[in-house]
Amino acid sequence: FLDIWYTSSAFIPMLANFVSGKNTISFLGCAAQMYFSLAMGSTECVLLSMMAYDRYVAICNPLRYPIIMNKSVCVQIAAGSWVAGCLTALVETVSVLQLSVCGHNTINHFACEILAVLKLVCVDTSMVELIMLVITILLLPMTMLLICISYVFILSNILRISSVDGQSKAFSTCAAHLTVVILFYGTALSMYLKPSAIDSQEIDKFTALVYGGLTP
Repeated sequence: FLDIWYTSSAFIPMLANFVSGKNTISFLGCAAQMYFSLAMGSTECVLLSMMAYDRYVAICNPLRYPIIMNKSVCVQIAAGSWVAGCLTALVETVSVLQLSVCGHNTINHFACEILAVLKLVCVDTSMVELIMLVITILLLPMTMLLICISYVFILSNILRISSVDGQSKAFSTCAAHLTVVILFYGTALSMYLKPSAIDSQEIDKFTALVYGGLTP
Protein backbone atom coordinates (compact mmCIF):
# COMPACT_ATOMS: atom_id res chain seq x y z
CA PHE A 1 0.00 0.00 0.00
CA LEU A 2 2.81 2.39 0.91
CA ASP A 3 4.74 1.75 -2.31
CA ILE A 4 1.63 2.09 -4.49
CA TRP A 5 0.71 5.38 -2.81
CA TYR A 6 4.31 6.61 -2.93
CA THR A 7 4.60 6.02 -6.67
CA SER A 8 1.09 7.27 -7.44
CA SER A 9 1.57 10.60 -5.66
CA ALA A 10 4.05 11.79 -8.29
CA PHE A 11 4.02 9.43 -11.26
CA ILE A 12 0.31 9.20 -12.03
CA PRO A 13 0.01 13.02 -12.37
CA MET A 14 3.24 13.00 -14.41
CA LEU A 15 1.89 10.37 -16.82
CA ALA A 16 -1.43 12.24 -17.05
CA ASN A 17 0.48 15.39 -18.00
CA PHE A 18 2.35 13.48 -20.73
CA VAL A 19 -0.94 12.24 -22.20
CA SER A 20 -2.87 15.51 -21.93
CA GLY A 21 0.02 17.83 -22.75
CA LYS A 22 -0.95 19.92 -19.72
CA ASN A 23 1.89 20.68 -17.31
CA THR A 24 0.27 22.97 -14.75
CA ILE A 25 -0.75 22.28 -11.18
CA SER A 26 -2.63 24.33 -8.61
CA PHE A 27 -0.97 25.59 -5.43
CA LEU A 28 -3.03 23.21 -3.28
CA GLY A 29 -2.35 20.36 -5.67
CA CYS A 30 1.37 21.05 -5.51
CA ALA A 31 1.26 21.24 -1.70
CA ALA A 32 -0.62 17.94 -1.49
CA GLN A 33 1.76 16.23 -3.91
CA MET A 34 4.78 17.51 -1.99
CA TYR A 35 3.35 16.35 1.34
CA PHE A 36 2.34 12.88 0.23
CA SER A 37 5.63 12.25 -1.59
CA LEU A 38 7.59 13.32 1.49
CA ALA A 39 5.34 11.36 3.84
CA MET A 40 5.59 8.15 1.82
CA GLY A 41 9.35 8.51 1.37
CA SER A 42 9.90 9.21 5.06
CA THR A 43 7.70 6.30 6.09
CA GLU A 44 9.64 4.09 3.67
CA CYS A 45 12.90 5.01 5.45
CA VAL A 46 11.57 3.95 8.84
CA LEU A 47 9.88 0.81 7.50
CA LEU A 48 13.02 -0.36 5.70
CA SER A 49 14.98 -0.14 8.96
CA MET A 50 12.23 -2.04 10.78
CA MET A 51 12.27 -4.69 8.04
CA ALA A 52 16.01 -5.11 8.63
CA TYR A 53 15.28 -5.78 12.30
CA ASP A 54 12.59 -8.26 11.21
CA ARG A 55 15.16 -10.09 9.03
CA TYR A 56 17.61 -10.06 11.95
CA VAL A 57 15.08 -11.73 14.25
CA ALA A 58 14.07 -14.24 11.56
CA ILE A 59 17.65 -15.38 10.93
CA CYS A 60 19.32 -14.93 14.32
CA ASN A 61 16.37 -15.99 16.52
CA PRO A 62 14.21 -18.17 14.25
CA LEU A 63 12.56 -20.20 17.03
CA ARG A 64 11.56 -17.08 18.94
CA TYR A 65 10.48 -15.16 15.82
CA PRO A 66 6.69 -15.72 16.25
CA ILE A 67 6.94 -14.47 19.85
CA ILE A 68 9.20 -11.47 19.25
CA MET A 69 7.48 -10.34 16.03
CA ASN A 70 3.93 -11.02 17.12
CA LYS A 71 0.91 -9.26 15.62
CA SER A 72 0.85 -6.55 18.26
CA VAL A 73 4.51 -5.66 17.68
CA CYS A 74 4.01 -5.59 13.91
CA VAL A 75 1.03 -3.24 14.24
CA GLN A 76 3.00 -0.94 16.55
CA ILE A 77 5.98 -0.89 14.15
CA ALA A 78 3.76 -0.14 11.15
CA ALA A 79 1.79 2.56 12.98
CA GLY A 80 4.96 4.15 14.39
CA SER A 81 6.53 4.26 10.93
CA TRP A 82 3.49 5.96 9.43
CA VAL A 83 3.22 8.49 12.26
CA ALA A 84 6.94 9.36 12.04
CA GLY A 85 6.79 9.72 8.25
CA CYS A 86 3.62 11.81 8.18
CA LEU A 87 4.69 14.15 10.99
CA THR A 88 8.15 14.89 9.57
CA ALA A 89 6.62 15.48 6.12
CA LEU A 90 4.08 17.89 7.63
CA VAL A 91 6.85 19.92 9.31
CA GLU A 92 8.87 20.14 6.07
CA THR A 93 5.88 20.97 3.85
CA VAL A 94 4.47 23.67 6.12
CA SER A 95 7.90 25.28 6.57
CA VAL A 96 8.40 25.52 2.78
CA LEU A 97 4.87 26.69 1.92
CA GLN A 98 5.18 29.63 4.32
CA LEU A 99 8.01 31.11 2.25
CA SER A 100 7.42 33.73 -0.44
CA VAL A 101 7.89 32.76 -4.08
CA CYS A 102 9.06 35.49 -6.44
CA GLY A 103 9.43 35.82 -10.18
CA HIS A 104 8.44 32.82 -12.26
CA ASN A 105 6.52 29.88 -10.82
CA THR A 106 7.87 27.19 -13.13
CA ILE A 107 9.11 24.12 -11.26
CA ASN A 108 12.02 22.49 -13.09
CA HIS A 109 10.93 18.97 -12.18
CA PHE A 110 8.31 16.41 -13.13
CA ALA A 111 6.65 16.76 -9.71
CA CYS A 112 6.41 19.21 -6.82
CA GLU A 113 9.61 17.91 -5.27
CA ILE A 114 10.56 19.94 -2.21
CA LEU A 115 14.10 20.84 -3.34
CA ALA A 116 12.80 21.99 -6.75
CA VAL A 117 10.09 24.13 -5.13
CA LEU A 118 12.64 25.61 -2.74
CA LYS A 119 14.58 26.98 -5.73
CA LEU A 120 11.63 29.32 -6.48
CA VAL A 121 11.83 31.02 -3.09
CA CYS A 122 13.33 34.52 -3.01
CA VAL A 123 13.72 34.93 0.77
CA ASP A 124 16.24 33.49 3.21
CA THR A 125 15.82 29.70 3.36
CA SER A 126 18.50 28.93 5.96
CA MET A 127 15.98 27.97 8.69
CA VAL A 128 14.04 25.68 6.35
CA GLU A 129 17.26 24.10 5.13
CA LEU A 130 18.31 23.49 8.75
CA ILE A 131 14.96 21.82 9.51
CA MET A 132 15.29 19.66 6.41
CA LEU A 133 18.88 18.73 7.30
CA VAL A 134 17.92 17.60 10.81
CA ILE A 135 14.99 15.54 9.53
CA THR A 136 17.09 14.09 6.71
CA ILE A 137 19.82 13.00 9.13
CA LEU A 138 17.23 11.35 11.38
CA LEU A 139 15.51 9.56 8.49
CA LEU A 140 18.45 8.58 6.29
CA PRO A 141 21.85 8.11 8.03
CA MET A 142 20.30 7.10 11.38
CA THR A 143 17.95 4.49 9.93
CA MET A 144 20.74 3.36 7.58
CA LEU A 145 22.93 2.79 10.65
CA LEU A 146 20.24 0.58 12.20
CA ILE A 147 20.06 -1.41 8.97
CA CYS A 148 23.85 -1.84 8.87
CA ILE A 149 23.92 -3.02 12.50
CA SER A 150 21.16 -5.54 11.78
CA TYR A 151 23.00 -6.88 8.75
CA VAL A 152 26.30 -7.19 10.64
CA PHE A 153 24.56 -9.57 13.05
CA ILE A 154 22.76 -11.30 10.17
CA LEU A 155 25.99 -11.84 8.21
CA SER A 156 27.89 -13.14 11.23
CA ASN A 157 25.06 -15.58 11.91
CA ILE A 158 24.89 -16.73 8.28
CA LEU A 159 28.62 -17.43 8.20
CA ARG A 160 28.19 -19.76 11.18
CA ILE A 161 25.66 -21.88 9.27
CA SER A 162 27.45 -25.07 8.26
CA SER A 163 25.30 -26.15 5.29
CA VAL A 164 25.44 -24.39 1.92
CA ASP A 165 21.66 -24.77 1.52
CA GLY A 166 21.13 -23.07 4.87
CA GLN A 167 23.35 -20.16 3.90
CA SER A 168 21.62 -19.85 0.54
CA LYS A 169 18.19 -19.79 2.18
CA ALA A 170 19.33 -17.15 4.66
CA PHE A 171 20.81 -14.95 1.91
CA SER A 172 17.66 -15.26 -0.20
CA THR A 173 15.62 -14.09 2.80
CA CYS A 174 17.53 -10.79 2.77
CA ALA A 175 18.26 -10.35 -0.94
CA ALA A 176 15.14 -8.40 -1.96
CA HIS A 177 15.23 -6.14 1.09
CA LEU A 178 18.94 -5.45 0.73
CA THR A 179 18.54 -4.60 -2.97
CA VAL A 180 15.82 -2.06 -2.22
CA VAL A 181 17.86 -0.60 0.65
CA ILE A 182 20.89 -0.03 -1.59
CA LEU A 183 18.83 1.57 -4.38
CA PHE A 184 16.64 3.67 -2.10
CA TYR A 185 19.25 4.91 0.36
CA GLY A 186 21.99 5.31 -2.25
CA THR A 187 19.89 7.66 -4.38
CA ALA A 188 18.12 9.43 -1.49
CA LEU A 189 21.40 10.15 0.30
CA SER A 190 22.97 11.52 -2.88
CA MET A 191 19.89 13.72 -3.41
CA TYR A 192 19.36 15.23 0.04
CA LEU A 193 22.86 15.21 1.53
CA LYS A 194 24.95 16.21 -1.48
CA PRO A 195 27.20 19.30 -1.17
CA SER A 196 25.53 22.57 -2.16
CA ALA A 197 28.23 23.11 -4.80
CA ILE A 198 26.85 20.11 -6.71
CA ASP A 199 23.57 21.30 -8.16
CA SER A 200 22.32 19.56 -11.29
CA GLN A 201 18.56 19.54 -11.75
CA GLU A 202 18.76 16.87 -14.46
CA ILE A 203 20.65 14.52 -12.13
CA ASP A 204 18.11 15.29 -9.38
CA LYS A 205 15.26 14.32 -11.71
CA PHE A 206 16.90 11.01 -12.59
CA THR A 207 17.67 10.32 -8.92
CA ALA A 208 14.04 11.02 -7.98
CA LEU A 209 12.93 8.55 -10.65
CA VAL A 210 15.08 5.83 -9.03
CA TYR A 211 14.07 6.24 -5.39
CA GLY A 212 10.50 7.35 -6.12
CA GLY A 213 9.66 4.92 -8.92
CA LEU A 214 12.12 2.08 -9.32
CA THR A 215 12.46 1.00 -5.69
CA PRO A 216 8.69 0.80 -5.03
